[in-house]
Amino acid sequence: PPPYFETSNARFTRHFDLFSQGLVVIRNKSYNNNLHILKRFYLWGAVMSLRLKIEEKYKNAIKNKNIKEINTLRLIKSAIKDKDIESRTKNKEEGVSEPEIMSLLQHLIKQRNDSIESFKSASRDDLIDIEQSEINIISEFLPKQKDQKETELLIDKIINDKNYETIKDMGKLMGDLKTNYSGSVDMALAGKIAKSKFKV
Repeated sequence: PPPYFETSNARFTRHFDLFSQGLVVIRNKSYNNNLHILKRFYLWGAVMSLRLKIEEKYKNAIKNKNIKEINTLRLIKSAIKDKDIESRTKNKEEGVSEPEIMSLLQHLIKQRNDSIESFKSASRDDLIDIEQSEINIISEFLPKQKDQKETELLIDKIINDKNYETIKDMGKLMGDLKTNYSGSVDMALAGKIAKSKFKV
């Protein structure tokens, strides 16, 4: 297990950097007396873990002069930055959360899958290869995605556990999926499956 560190607000920045890498566990009770700091600490710890992975891969791509990875990772970083700016205009000083980053990555993959379908009809194999390469790089930052059968079983379980019965519960169901399974479930697919489960 990671070592324990006594902490204080004055050392907050250094410790959340260590926490984000899984190197420390918070022990000092003074943090519990400030819920805002504690919430911010844990939120940034979660977000930074994914951000750091992206940044580390970007640095390695530059070092190895991997142009495909450099271009795709720059695109990812730029998309996250845009979302951070948008988020801060809504008074969320921490920027986008990890689930939101995962959702963004899924959206980038969906865009490329849509482009591939268009390029197929035009027989542009060269452009298909580019889009598929970007999908492969983006997918490295997402958990293994559930297939249709796994998604349907998950939805059935949530419906049974939460006693969801009608289409009015659709929003709650999708909220559960976004909160607990962001990145591992295709929300577009989940939406279609969920809708078929409810009586209109």
